[in-house]
Amino acid sequence: MQGLIKRLGLRTDPYIFFISAIFTALFVLALVIAPEEIGNAFAVGRTWIVSRLGWFFILGVNVWLGFLIWAAMSRHGHIRLGPRDCRPDYSSLSWFTMLFAGGIGTVLMFWGVAEPISHFSNPPLPGVAPHSEEAARDAMSIAIYHLGLHTWTIFALPGLAFAYFINRYDLPVRVSSVFYPLLRERIYGPWGKAIDIVSILGTLFGVAVSLGLGSSQIAAGLSALFGWDAGVPLKVAILAVLTGVAVISIVAGLDKGVKLLSNINIGMAVGLMVFVLVTGSTLFLLRGMVETLGLYLSNLPRLAFWNDMLANTNPDNGDWGWQGSWTVFYWAWTVTWSPFIGLFVARISRGRTIREFVFGVLMAPSLFTLVWFSIFGWQAMEIDGLGVAARAALGDQAGTLSAAVSESVPLAMFAFFENFPFATFVQGIAVLVVAIFFATSSDSASLVVDMLCTGSSKPGPVQQRVFWGVSEGLVAAMLLILAGDLGLTALQQVITVVGLPIFCLVFMMIPSLIRGFRNEDIDHITIGKRPGLREF
Repeated sequence: MQGLIKRLGLRTDPYIFFISAIFTALFVLALVIAPEEIGNAFAVGRTWIVSRLGWFFILGVNVWLGFLIWAAMSRHGHIRLGPRDCRPDYSSLSWFTMLFAGGIGTVLMFWGVAEPISHFSNPPLPGVAPHSEEAARDAMSIAIYHLGLHTWTIFALPGLAFAYFINRYDLPVRVSSVFYPLLRERIYGPWGKAIDIVSILGTLFGVAVSLGLGSSQIAAGLSALFGWDAGVPLKVAILAVLTGVAVISIVAGLDKGVKLLSNINIGMAVGLMVFVLVTGSTLFLLRGMVETLGLYLSNLPRLAFWNDMLANTNPDNGDWGWQGSWTVFYWAWTVTWSPFIGLFVARISRGRTIREFVFGVLMAPSLFTLVWFSIFGWQAMEIDGLGVAARAALGDQAGTLSAAVSESVPLAMFAFFENFPFATFVQGIAVLVVAIFFATSSDSASLVVDMLCTGSSKPGPVQQRVFWGVSEGLVAAMLLILAGDLGLTALQQVITVVGLPIFCLVFMMIPSLIRGFRNEDIDHITIGKRPGLREF
């Protein structure tokens, strides 16, 4: 295999690269040959996982959060994520800014309006009337629960593991390195390679699902702007363009340009948020931010452990409870991104202590998410008609946003902006923001997948990264074609099945980190004396 690697001009582990590539190609081929059978298989798998193991996902993320808080508050919190005299590479402000850029832009643009309105019009908790004030409060609490502290817990745990073992011990940039205390030198053998292959495939599918959702949202935006049919052909065409932009970026080596473009894009997204705050019901939204923080903190214990146990989970009628389509989907989808975001967060956190890392990664993005949902969510519900009196005053205009979201989730943000000044211009900006977010995500994900293959933070040959960029686009395109008009449902099915093995891998990072912590000599020095690998 080494000879083939040299002839192709690659720089990677041949077993990890070729096995991952073969599995990806086989999956794409299977979707072409037997799309209906593959779709049915994922549907059955998703039903079984949600109905039998949904509780495992919900309990697991809470266990991870508890472990992270313990690690930060314990004496191990003083350990630096790097050599003994290492100091942070970035200022706190730059670090927080990069955390925002790393993992929340695409998700907030997609769900910022859609999720609160969905829960507002169809309350998941029993006994709550749709469109009521109680439904609005629950909608905000649930939306922030899904995309706040718990989402960043899923990113923070692998991020901490990567930062500890890769930055502190100079082990290869691979997921298998995290398991050195458990596997030792076997991370370089079949067990380690199997872990890396599963991680690569999980990341590839997670990014593919995100690209599929992104192309759906862009298609909805173009439909709102120009009246185009937002069907599968337009979504696949958009996906091809996004993949093409990512590939051009890879070939041209536009690292600085992409970084600048990403920063501009974040600024545009924040600009949209400020625009809604200023041109919308400003005082109402400012009061909503304060109240939403209290709602989130008071409802978090109940929501964090609620797992819809009284729902009818009979797989024969396809009803697996509300959380199968929401919470379990979120956790399964997010965990497939965790190697991607975790490596990014670990890379920018070199030199920080475990305590700084945990509280910074958990708190800063979560607070931004709370502000984002407070502005977009409350404003959307007020436009839709919040409460009996407000809906009566709106008359026929009440429920317009709910109807738009019910018809098409990707359309939510664009239907929302129809209620603001300069609607067409703002919708165009929103389309551009989403497009750039997803193009740069594809580019970055290609780099991360390539790093997981090479085991080095240095970029591999261009053709390697191009291969992964094209592979992400192909998998996403085939999923969209397979999904047809039921795009979101099909993507949920695929990602729930793929997310299970990644979820189990991340769970096993906890005993590995505990074993690493126990070998640290931190009785007399706050930053810790790094133990040798032989001491594990």
